[in-house]
Amino acid sequence: MKNSLATIVGFIAASLTVYIFEALIGHQLFPFPEGANPMDMEWIKNNMNRIPTGAKVMVVIGHFMGIMAGMFIAGLISKTSLVPAYIVGGLMLAATVFNIIMLPKALWFSSSDIVLAVAGLWIGKSLAQRQLKI
Repeated sequence: MKNSLATIVGFIAASLTVYIFEALIGHQLFPFPEGANPMDMEWIKNNMNRIPTGAKVMVVIGHFMGIMAGMFIAGLISKTSLVPAYIVGGLMLAATVFNIIMLPKALWFSSSDIVLAVAGLWIGKSLAQRQLKI
């Protein structure tokens, strides 16, 4: 039961972290052009070149930080297993890859997003592992 809770809360924490970096910080520091609808996937697909570079960087940072935060929280709650952290990290990595595949992006964006997501997994595992009480 505790591991299920760790997985759920870890995933929520990861998603919330991505949202904070991407939407709250990124969209405030780097506003979208007039008339943009960041919730409309079609608009984003057709106007990727109009989205500020800083906003794209915040997405990459959000994915990196979200994976680490979610895995850390999952480890903090579980205290006995890395499985919840691995599940959270795997789901977030899958979401990152899905994002890369679904939206046309510049090579720098896609490559940095995947490299930092994998780095987030590695660091997140280390952070979660430190929480284990075995």
